Amino acid sequence: MHLYGAIAAGRRAERYPTDMTDAEWTQIRASMPVPAWLEGRGGRPEAFCHREMVDAVRYVVDNGAKWRAIPVDFPWWRAVYDFFRRWCRHGYVRELYQRLRRIERQQ
Repeated sequence: MHLYGAIAAGRRAERYPTDMTDAEWTQIRASMPVPAWLEGRGGRPEAFCHREMVDAVRYVVDNGAKWRAIPVDFPWWRAVYDFFRRWCRHGYVRELYQRLRRIERQQ
């Protein structure tokens, strides 16, 4: 099981310039909020690896693509869209940005 998802890391081969390197993923994974199910607050493990979801969001943002135009080697577009909306709604995108910015400034 992946740290924050139900699929093992590295399942999808790196194909796009927007895909994270292992070093980038290490930084982001350490800065990600812990899912409720891991803290015993209910819920269930997500069906997709968070690395694949973040790579898909980066692809959409970088290329200005439509959500439905995500390549088929990423998770289903609706799952990626729901993941992104949920993170925005709960403020996780901003929190992740602030954590990464803080790490970068310290370095």
